Amino acid sequence: MEVSILVNELDLEKIKGLTEGEVSQKIKEEGYNELPSSDKRSFFTIVLEVIREPMFLLLIVCGTIYLILGDLQEALMLLAFVFVIMGITFYQERKTERTLEALRDLSSPRALVIRDGKERRIPGREVVTGDIIMLKEGDRVPADAVVLDCSNLLINESLLTGESVPVRKVSCGGVMDMHPPGGDGLPSIYSGTLVVQGQGVAQVVSTGLNTEMGRIGKRLQTLETEDTSLQKETRNLVRNMALIGAVLCAAVVIIYGITRMDWLNGFLAGITLAMAILPEEFPVVLTIFLALGAWRISKKNVLTRRSHAIQALGSTTVLCVDKTGTLTLNRMSVEMIMNGDEFYQVTSDTDQLSESFHELVEFSILASQRDPFDPMEKSLKEFGNKTLRETEHLHDDWKLIREYPLSQELLAMSHVWQSPDGEDYIIAAKGAPEAVADLCHLESAELEQLSRNISQMAREGLRIIGVARAQFKKTDLPGKQHDFNFQFLGLVGFLDPVREEVPQAVQECYQAGIRVVMITGDYPGTARNIAQKIGLKDPERVITGDELNEMDDDTLKEQVKRVNIFARMVPEMKLRLVEALKSNGEIVAMTGDGVNDAPALKSAQIGISMGGRGTDVAREESSLVLLHDDFSSIVSSVKMGRRIYDNLKKATAYIFAVHVPIIGMSLLPVLFQWPLVLFPVQIVFLELIIDPACSIVFEAEKAEANTMKRPPRSSSETLFNRQNIGMSILQGIVVLAVVLAVYLVGLNLQGESSARTLSYITLIFANLALILTNRSWSSTIIQTLRTPNTALWWVLGGALLFLAAVLYFPPLQELFKFCPLTPWEILGCFLAGMLSVIWFEGFKWYRNLPKDSCASGPS
Repeated sequence: MEVSILVNELDLEKIKGLTEGEVSQKIKEEGYNELPSSDKRSFFTIVLEVIREPMFLLLIVCGTIYLILGDLQEALMLLAFVFVIMGITFYQERKTERTLEALRDLSSPRALVIRDGKERRIPGREVVTGDIIMLKEGDRVPADAVVLDCSNLLINESLLTGESVPVRKVSCGGVMDMHPPGGDGLPSIYSGTLVVQGQGVAQVVSTGLNTEMGRIGKRLQTLETEDTSLQKETRNLVRNMALIGAVLCAAVVIIYGITRMDWLNGFLAGITLAMAILPEEFPVVLTIFLALGAWRISKKNVLTRRSHAIQALGSTTVLCVDKTGTLTLNRMSVEMIMNGDEFYQVTSDTDQLSESFHELVEFSILASQRDPFDPMEKSLKEFGNKTLRETEHLHDDWKLIREYPLSQELLAMSHVWQSPDGEDYIIAAKGAPEAVADLCHLESAELEQLSRNISQMAREGLRIIGVARAQFKKTDLPGKQHDFNFQFLGLVGFLDPVREEVPQAVQECYQAGIRVVMITGDYPGTARNIAQKIGLKDPERVITGDELNEMDDDTLKEQVKRVNIFARMVPEMKLRLVEALKSNGEIVAMTGDGVNDAPALKSAQIGISMGGRGTDVAREESSLVLLHDDFSSIVSSVKMGRRIYDNLKKATAYIFAVHVPIIGMSLLPVLFQWPLVLFPVQIVFLELIIDPACSIVFEAEKAEANTMKRPPRSSSETLFNRQNIGMSILQGIVVLAVVLAVYLVGLNLQGESSARTLSYITLIFANLALILTNRSWSSTIIQTLRTPNTALWWVLGGALLFLAAVLYFPPLQELFKFCPLTPWEILGCFLAGMLSVIWFEGFKWYRNLPKDSCASGPS
């Protein structure tokens, strides 16, 4: 329906608003003012999708084989991991639904509307287009709307723009057009934003998915979260090894059956080889490392929402930082004051001011609300209470008589106070410096000096207001502020302060080879100032949102290689920046706390939200949440990610190395028609050592000394690269050669049972030696033994205890088809096992000769 608009003097009695019938019809046609829930898939649908993954199928197959073989404990352990991983994946699948629910809740506050000529408070989801809504301080805007009339209306749009300073709104003058968020002096207001000062009346033009916030919700639905490179590598490796194992298993069964005409034992030999090849450790290790990593990182006040992001965080090359609320505290504070030509730089220690500044601070407080909601007025009151508390310049007992609000013609406001004797009026004014100067009727020379002072403060990235005072005899107050005889008192500059820990954290990022990029909705001057304070590299080079809009994708890809500051950004631009960085091969971590950050948080390989000040939407879309909004926690997370990845390298190197002799001793006796060495029960015993070693011992290893003094690994580098796998297989081949030599000597000199026992005991000791040598690919065993690792001693002790049991406990001895060994024979097996890794110890020692610095883990 048409609404009559009376600019600046809106007569609410003449506005009837919509009728209930019109509202019902609009809800039927347009739906409720909320973001619709995404299509929910059933639990069983998600489970079926999960178990189609090769690694999950392989875990199930391995568990089933162990179950058939009667090893209930091993079977239950593997199948338990299936359900654990399935639960984690199910949780992640629900994350997008929770994100949209958080957006819907934020975009649907309660609203005060005019319907049928009466004011009514209704749920925000019931607001429809055409509704007349009334706004006051502290209200959250329920829908996108155009302001019909307002008084001193300031709205914080940082959720959509990232700019912490509230923007001033004006009446539309009858033109119902919407403008982009962030504009000062415009009539457009947006769903989810917050009224920090003043009041207004507006007409709704968009609801639900058609609002600015709704468009962000639609963008989130279209974005897909990428699998990390580690997930892809592990999936491919497990699939390939499973295929190789199946082929070799079939080959062993056929060869054994044909050459020895014993198909039952041939099948047993094939099962043994399959168990030796099946890499069930890889998905188990990946799960345990990341789960324990999430637990360790939580001790540093960082919540992990996507466990695989921990590994990716360790390889981060670019950290995209949202300024407001991330680098800064998202609150205004008094930074500098000026009286005449005298400037004063405010610090955290400032608790007293010289007499020349007292009146300036006094009247800036008098020009504000008694109980302010506006961030700048709050900071003025706090500053005054701190610096003027022992003076006569605080007036809690004065009475406010009248307020002259900001207007489109004059960006200044005045408060009229009654003097204590009741005879005079005292007037305090503040606002845009130019407007306050106009109120004071300054001379041209004074205006030139004021302009220089303003420029000097603006170069510091400050938000500046002017302050003035006047007196008036007790008669009828004038209708305009200009009728008072104002005296200019000075300027006050505000700044959203930088978090204390940020500069040090930024320097640590640079030391770790991580580039820091600041993306903000603020102005270039403010961005440069913040960049200089936190130590950002090349702070003079800035790209604005307008400049970015004029760039094509190829130009942007080149620019993001060199520029570290992006100012006046809107949500779509942030997302485009992240995509450009990713297209350059960067591993991008994105920090943020507002709704505007959610698409970029989801697109980045690692999204990091601020838990204290962040919105639910940002938290739901992030991979990591900083629980205490401590920026330095990001550095701790990077270090933890690098440690986890280094230890994963060590664990996978050990897995490859230890499987080579097991596979060889399972396959070679079949090919050369020797007596079998390994049976399924012996493989299970080896797994009792291998599983805790690769999943617990290596996970508990401390970070190496140079973890944060080396650049991030290349995005093209893989965990299972040729160099790492080649070195690991070489370790395994040497162990195989030693074990095979012991077997053949024993077979020729002492017979089948003795040869099997000697070679198996040697394999156990060689296995333990592989654990010790792979704890570090830079430090020797003797050096690493000085590093505490409780899990290591439990594994070593348990292995030796089990070894004694299978050698000297008759039932186990018979089950394993072993014979007793003399102490000298056991010592010989021990020396042979240690000998199998001596060459690698020498290799590490030789590699470290030219320099003292060590590589961290396999390289």
